[in-house]
Amino acid sequence: MLKKNPSLHPLAPLLSLTQGLHWSHQRLLAVASQLSMLVIGMIILTNLIITLGERRLQEEWATQRYSELQTIGTLITDKVAFQQFRTQLFAKDELLKQYLKNPTASSQQKLQESWQELVQHIPELLGIALFDPQGNYKFATPSNFSQDALPAALLGSSRNLGGKEVFTSPLEFVPLNGILEPYMYQMTWLEKPDQSSLGYLITYNSIVQMLEAIKPAFSSNKSPMLVLDTQGLLYAGVSELAPLTHIPDTLGASLRQSYPALWREMSMSNFGQFHGEDATFVYLKVELTNQPELRREYFLLSYIRNADIASKFSQWQNIVIVAALILTLLAAWVILLSHMYRLQYRSRQYSIDVANALFNNDIGFILANEQARIISANPKAAEATQVPQDELTDRSLQRALNLDDLTHAQMLDQVHRQGEWQGKLSLDNDKGSRLSVCVRQAPRLGRGLPHLLVSLEDISAMIDCQNQAFLSDLLCDTTVATALTDANGKLIKINPVFDQLMQLNGDLNHDLASLLANDLGNQWQRITAQISMQGQWQGQILCSPNLRHSNCLQATLKGHVAADGEIDYIICTLEQAADSLRGAEPRSFVPHRSTILQHLADLERYFASLSPQSRNHSSLLVMDINPEGLLSHMSDIDQLETRQQEVEVQLLLEIPTHYQILHWQLGKLLLLLPDTDATAAHHFALNTIEKLNSNGLGEGISIGIASYQEGQSLEQYLSNAEVALKRAKQNNDQNIGQAFTRQP
Repeated sequence: MLKKNPSLHPLAPLLSLTQGLHWSHQRLLAVASQLSMLVIGMIILTNLIITLGERRLQEEWATQRYSELQTIGTLITDKVAFQQFRTQLFAKDELLKQYLKNPTASSQQKLQESWQELVQHIPELLGIALFDPQGNYKFATPSNFSQDALPAALLGSSRNLGGKEVFTSPLEFVPLNGILEPYMYQMTWLEKPDQSSLGYLITYNSIVQMLEAIKPAFSSNKSPMLVLDTQGLLYAGVSELAPLTHIPDTLGASLRQSYPALWREMSMSNFGQFHGEDATFVYLKVELTNQPELRREYFLLSYIRNADIASKFSQWQNIVIVAALILTLLAAWVILLSHMYRLQYRSRQYSIDVANALFNNDIGFILANEQARIISANPKAAEATQVPQDELTDRSLQRALNLDDLTHAQMLDQVHRQGEWQGKLSLDNDKGSRLSVCVRQAPRLGRGLPHLLVSLEDISAMIDCQNQAFLSDLLCDTTVATALTDANGKLIKINPVFDQLMQLNGDLNHDLASLLANDLGNQWQRITAQISMQGQWQGQILCSPNLRHSNCLQATLKGHVAADGEIDYIICTLEQAADSLRGAEPRSFVPHRSTILQHLADLERYFASLSPQSRNHSSLLVMDINPEGLLSHMSDIDQLETRQQEVEVQLLLEIPTHYQILHWQLGKLLLLLPDTDATAAHHFALNTIEKLNSNGLGEGISIGIASYQEGQSLEQYLSNAEVALKRAKQNNDQNIGQAFTRQP
């Protein structure tokens, strides 16, 4: 940019770049320390990623394995239940019944041959045995099972199970073909029609064959499954691979003794995970029978070696290491480039500062020679002087700034003596711009007078704002007390009259709700809601009730709505209210139905203005809109006020035009219904509650209805309606009560 402007040729020595790159010992030490920290950080990060990856793979395996254990546990339970059903079928076999009726050698041989065929075709069925009613062994299929008599606890009336139920034993061991085989037996009671015992039938089932029949395809052969009882003894699942440290490798060994930490974790919960030093374990407790008196609980345990997880993650580990090396090299190259850039940046610092001050700034700059003729100017300077940028070149500084001879001479003299001149100038152009000008000496190029560097800042808008602020102060300096607050009523700015009236002494750390607590504090939320809906709120405050003529102030709160529709400022004005008694309006004034009356005197005037016919056939409704428990705390008053406003709006939309509403108390409304008998008033009350219910406002509303009795005053009329309201609150059906609704 500088090369394209021929007028800057005298600045060439100033902007020349002859500095070289010099690596100091301090910078070399900084580079070495940064590279060292980078290498250490990448090593830690890589190790962390690899560790987290392996742990995530362990968790995924554990989740998958736990799902498999749940499936196996369910299948084992179902299998045991099926075996119980199968034992009952064996007990109902015709050959067995024939033998029990006629215990001959031939019938016994047929029964044993049938049992032997069943044992050969059912893998998990190890044998079947028959015992007499006294629990003595009679005969069985060939096996190595004990022929001792049955325990007395399982015989006759001492049994806890009924005759139709099957007893399932805990797991036990038996040597079969030189191999220790874990098994369980199931016993059923053979009964006569008179429920006396014929004997006992016992089936023996192999737990290993059962697991082989039901287990799904496991995720890996390196993830064995072990079956242990609640004491930690191993009953099945000895791995053919190299045994894991601390894990039992023989049947009947105790996990409690070999791995106390794992067993402590298992004994405290029915399922879970355990991350050991060598492997990750997943366990699940299953119950083989669903009978409370025969609780048979066992643990299914599976594990995977951490070395197997690491081998599965090895490919990703290599990818992570290669990626970390690439990132380390790139980061090291970035560090070196950043240091080189900083060295070059400092070597060109002076040239960059001059160019930035002239062309890359929001303030206008002009560079002039020793004769005060403009060499160059940036776009902001052209905008401030209202002269095209290309026309500023070679123009005199006096002409560009519209200076007279005396001011121009004084400016140059002060710059040469003191090095700087500042002033405010007004340009004679269409906009009448006002500029803040600063002229100072630029660094010398050699012998002779220095160049001039002129900064221009347009302060027209600031001066206009100052004038507007001055006019606003003049406008607010009136006899009317005025205050500006935020949306919450916090004072922002007040005029002297408001300050004197409230005796604030210039302290703005107040808000309207606290200053006018007796008048506005308890209804501030309601006032702000009205300002949001209607734009302003008016009311009388600071009244003197002891005086004959009220000395009140008329307060007007007007809201300023922002672009988003929310109130951001509130303007409060306090004026002297009209000199009249509150509620002393002319008696001929009858309010319109769309206005909710605020005082009982207004309703009296409206009631007196009715014709005798309308008054004699009128009804008065008292509506209590306070749900039970709503005012459990004083902070709920705002909630009740909001609810009352919503009910009032709904009533104004629905009631006939000749009905009148009075805002009597907080939580109570009065409705005067001219030309309406008690029946019509009751229908009106029912319809009103239905409409309020449809809008979600009917909760807790009670209505008392009274008919006018000739000669009554409004006070007596209201007293009768209060009696009806008490009856309504006692009625849990419709919450509508009536009193004095019959004509005498």
